[in-house]
This record gives sequence, structure tokens and C-alpha cells, in this order.
Amino acid sequence: MGCHGSKEKKSNAEFSSAYGSGTRSGSGSQNTVQPPPTTTVAQAQTSPPPKPQRPSEVVASAPKPNLSPTQNARAVQKPDTTILGKPFEDIKKYYTLGKELGRGQFGVTYLCKENATGITYACKSILKRKLVSKADREDMKREIHIMQHLSGQNNIVEFKGAYEDRMSVHLVMELCAGGELFDRIIAQGHYSERAAASLCRAIVNVVHICHFMGVLHRDLKPENFLLSSKDDDATLKATDFGLSVFIEEGKVYHDMVGSAYYVAPEVLRRSYGKEIDIWSAGVILYILLSGVPPFWAETEKGIFNAILEGELDFASEPWPSISDSAKDLVRKMLTQDPKKRITSAQVLEHPWMREGGEASDKPIDSAVLSRMKQFRAMNKLKKLALKVWHQT
Repeated sequence: MGCHGSKEKKSNAEFSSAYGSGTRSGSGSQNTVQPPPTTTVAQAQTSPPPKPQRPSEVVASAPKPNLSPTQNARAVQKPDTTILGKPFEDIKKYYTLGKELGRGQFGVTYLCKENATGITYACKSILKRKLVSKADREDMKREIHIMQHLSGQNNIVEFKGAYEDRMSVHLVMELCAGGELFDRIIAQGHYSERAAASLCRAIVNVVHICHFMGVLHRDLKPENFLLSSKDDDATLKATDFGLSVFIEEGKVYHDMVGSAYYVAPEVLRRSYGKEIDIWSAGVILYILLSGVPPFWAETEKGIFNAILEGELDFASEPWPSISDSAKDLVRKMLTQDPKKRITSAQVLEHPWMREGGEASDKPIDSAVLSRMKQFRAMNKLKKLALKVWHQT
């Protein structure tokens, strides 16, 4: 079921980024770069996810309207008039759209309420005139297909349905009203290795589920994770799959995708596979423990050069006081050679990562939270300089 909303205000940019309304994944886009128990921030699920459905077995959850014979004939005669390949539907028949939550390059995210149940959701409305190429439209269909395929899995936002009218495509999904990951950590004001391990366990569980179900995420970053509610035990959810693709066995990927700080070195070398998701999760873990990214520069080019050099700083504060076990895991996740990089299953079984494992409950230096806050603010200011990109 969808998570109910909150009255606390959230910036448009945050919702737009988290629900992915600002980026598309294809060559026509902007030329920029389980039923296990629910995993919560306090206790992350590490069990293997259930056996996946094949993509062809996934059924769209959108309610089907009653069509007259004339409407059916029209749909059969002109199937190419729609992006989703089904007749136009008026979303207002099923949902009442509310206030705007965010705005991006391709559309707007709204709060919406299901008419039949009163449950609140998020509705991402993408203007069809923004999908200018066939590649854009195919990317849209793929994103919907992947969200349908993964919906219901642990730590992944629930997908409710897709609707299309003459002007827009509307994606209805679970409303995660708890805010972004870093914002929650900063607001709590206290932090430990154990808390970092729990959060990272949830993130790596998303990677594990995606890879198990044949999906390569390609854009893991903190902004793409939201908390389901403002409760202390809220679930961390992945919300944006705009750059994700179905894994093709034996295929080597060459297109450059991702976000500057989190991109793997093999992406920059234009030859990569699913190992890139572990690298991105490793970057997030480094930030969770230190407050800053492992590869830093003032420019995008400088960041990429640092990533390719691959030198990790464990000498600066707070690393001398961080456990050897935590540093061991970071090194294994940020191994330059993807063939030698640790897998998602191995991460979840690492002594520091395991629930009840070696991660200490001793508070981490408060300077980490200060640096994390500065990094968060800098990211908001530098969205144009360090943006999501896609090059083929």
C-alpha cells in the first residue's frame, strides 16, 4: 500500500530528483552525463529475494476502463498513437491530483489520492511533447516495465500503474514522505557505524534484488533513495529507475551513464557490466562513514580523473577512528578491477555489514554530519555542473 503523506514541506528539487522526473535515459535525452519482512532503517533485510517473474509475466496494475466496440476498434486501428500501446485513459477517473511536489525537465510530480480508497500516492506526469524521439519513448516504456517488474520487492518503491492521455504519461507510485537519506541522518544529529551499516545494507539489498531479477540500475546515489515515512523505523526505498536496463547475458555495456561522484571507472572506460552498481554503493558507504565522497574535485573532469586513479584516502579524519572491518569492506566495494570487486551477496555477508555483526554502536565524530551537510548543500548548488549524464 502507498505511504501516507506528511504536512512537512519538501523542496520541489528534492522530490523531482528522487522520483526521477527530471531525467530520461536514452540517446534522445538531455546530453548530460521479497515476502521477507520489510527492511527498515533500523534493521535491513539481507535474505535473498524471492524467485523473480519474467518481465513478460508482469501485468500492469492500472485499472482497465470499459471500452465500447468503437473505442476498441479505434485502438486496434491506430496502436501507434499511444506510447504505452493501450487506449488513452483519464487518470482523474481513478485519482484526484493534489499539490505539486516537484518539477523537472520532463514533467511534474504531484500528490494524488486514489478515489476508491483515499490512499495517497505520488504521480509523476511526463509531458509527451518532451519525449521527442523514438528512443525517448522506448526509454519511458522500459522504465515502466522495470518498475512493474521490481514492484513489491523489499526497499523498492511500489509501482501502482501507468496511464496515458493525449498530453501526458502519468506514473502512479508509492508516496515516500520521509525525505531523502542524508537529510534524515543530518536531522537526527547522532550517528554510528552500526547505523551506517544498516543503511548501506538496505542499499545493497536493492542491488542484490535488481541483479537477481535481471536489472542493472546504473544510477545509484543517495538522492534516489527516500524514506517511506517520518517514523524512526521507516523503510529506505529506491525510487528512480530512469537509467536502468534489463541485463542481457554476456553483453558488455558501452554507453556512459550515471552521476559524477558515483560513476564506476569502467563506465568512464566505456566497457562495463553489473559490477558498477556495487561501486556506486561503495561510494555511498564511504560518504556515510566520512561525510565526503572518496573522489573529489571542483570539476566533473577532475572527479573522473580521480575515479580513474582510484586512490582512497583513509588517513584523514575520521578514518583513523573508523574500524578496520568497515575500511576493508569499502576497499572491496571500490576495487578498480570489476572482476575482483565484491558481489552484492558477498557484501551482505561481510562481517561488518551483517546484521548483528562487527559494526560498532559508538558515535561517529560529529564532524562527519557537518561535512555531510556541506556536501548535501553543495550538491544542490552544483546541479548544473555535476549533473546526471548519458552519452552513447
